[in-house]
Amino acid sequence: MNRLRLADAVGQLARHALLLALAALTLLPFAWMLSTASKPETEVFSDVLHWLPQRWALVDNLDAAFARAPLLRLLANGVIVTGCIFVLQMLVALPAAYALAKLDFRGRGLLMGAVLLGLLVPQHAVAVPVFLLLHQLGLLDSYAALVAPWTLSVFGIFLLRQFFKTVPNDLIDAARIDGLSELAIVWRVMLPTAWPAVTAFGIFSVVAHWNDYFWPLIVINSPQYLTPALGVAQFRNQEAGTNYGVLMAAAMVVIAPLVIAFLLAQRRFIEGITLTGMK
Repeated sequence: MNRLRLADAVGQLARHALLLALAALTLLPFAWMLSTASKPETEVFSDVLHWLPQRWALVDNLDAAFARAPLLRLLANGVIVTGCIFVLQMLVALPAAYALAKLDFRGRGLLMGAVLLGLLVPQHAVAVPVFLLLHQLGLLDSYAALVAPWTLSVFGIFLLRQFFKTVPNDLIDAARIDGLSELAIVWRVMLPTAWPAVTAFGIFSVVAHWNDYFWPLIVINSPQYLTPALGVAQFRNQEAGTNYGVLMAAAMVVIAPLVIAFLLAQRRFIEGITLTGMK
């Protein structure tokens, strides 16, 4: 018995050591970003590596970052674009996932196969036809160009469908007996039970579109529509050389909303990822 306890303790210690090592490896770029954002330019390009700056210049770099680019405007654009995308994705994904999970109709398996097939198609493969369509509609260089192509998310449909499979059919039958329509069941019964899955998908969606550089780069020309990823790219200077302290300070401001949102929603995020794999 003592040997079993000792082996179990050693196994737990090894697992925790591995997790701590992976966590440190994951956090290393963020630590380097904070270190660089806190250094003056002379220390950034010094041949001697110091994790802690010899002279703290974080406030100066933040002031320079806000003076060089409209960071508040970039953050506002990011909130507008990611928020609109997420809301529209939910308007499509929730009814679609409910139909695929709980309704019995001809062609359901074929539609589910189409959803799974859509997961295999990268956004770059359809970028040209979507760009031409937006050009024909006169929607380029607008919020619509940033939002419209992403209103349908096959990943969101798949994730919510997997979660809805875990919801008891008795709950839905009771709602039908009470006289609720199928759409009312989606919004008044299924949505409240699916908040963990909705939160998990929201994290994925917001992070993906907040950090998206490819699509905004080809559809946006006006500075007032720049997204956070495009805005940070404006700090690169090929002629005079990049001031990495200011660049990292701007990057720190841009990713701060994502970190805060994840920390606030991490419990629901973990629940959503866990429960969607139960059935």
